[in-house]
Amino acid sequence: MDLQLVGKTAFISGSTSGIGLAIAKVLLVEDAQVILNGRTQDSVEQAIAALKTTMPAAKVSGIAADFSDMHSIEQLLTQLYDVDILINNVGVYTAESFFDASDDNWQRQWNINVMSGVRLSRHCLPKMLAQNWGRVLFISSECASLVPEDLIPYSTTKAALLAVSKGLAQLTKGTAVTVNTLLPGSTMTAAAQQFLENLATQNGTSLAATEQRFFEDVRTSSLLQRFAGVEEVATTAAYYVSPLAAATNGAAIRVDGGSMSNLL
Repeated sequence: MDLQLVGKTAFISGSTSGIGLAIAKVLLVEDAQVILNGRTQDSVEQAIAALKTTMPAAKVSGIAADFSDMHSIEQLLTQLYDVDILINNVGVYTAESFFDASDDNWQRQWNINVMSGVRLSRHCLPKMLAQNWGRVLFISSECASLVPEDLIPYSTTKAALLAVSKGLAQLTKGTAVTVNTLLPGSTMTAAAQQFLENLATQNGTSLAATEQRFFEDVRTSSLLQRFAGVEEVATTAAYYVSPLAAATNGAAIRVDGGSMSNLL
């Protein structure tokens, strides 16, 4: 399917690995121009080099920025011009007891997970409205609804993205700009892979058995009963930032494997 992304420029925060990098790959295959982002210049350059090995003609560049550092954010914003597609993907989490989560940790997750998207959208959305075309996509999580007891600060930030996205969508009324949120479920990122490997070593079980036990004991509501591949999330994201998804605006789109039980 042709997603009609030729000539479009996308910026993806937190895109040197995981879901962000997978989205970049799909957009590049569709001949969009992609601007990657990572915390360090090294991580950005390594991601660009890796993409170029399989797609030598890819129109890919990158900007390093640490979303916990205001100076770094300000520098990033001065380099972002004419972005047609903004994907707010960067995010951090710490798995810990609610009673151990410090104010600093709450603030760090809020600043990176929520305010990164607020600041980037405030910068990019006016230009999209002026040109009467654009896409803003927030990457939330099934945790916005499930709220695991050891991820309460993270889940709070991911729930907040739904409100930010819905509010921004109201500003696009009558235009060809859309703002939506994607809610991935358990996804096989590098962090998830490491989590399973550590658990398998700890319990003396295989990776396959460890993954199966995770869905039997922890993510019991999942209908998929496995971790989704980053590519499966990325292809959905690519569709919703394309011109083909013009009728979807202000929506919370699930790629959760059926783990969220609420009807809407």
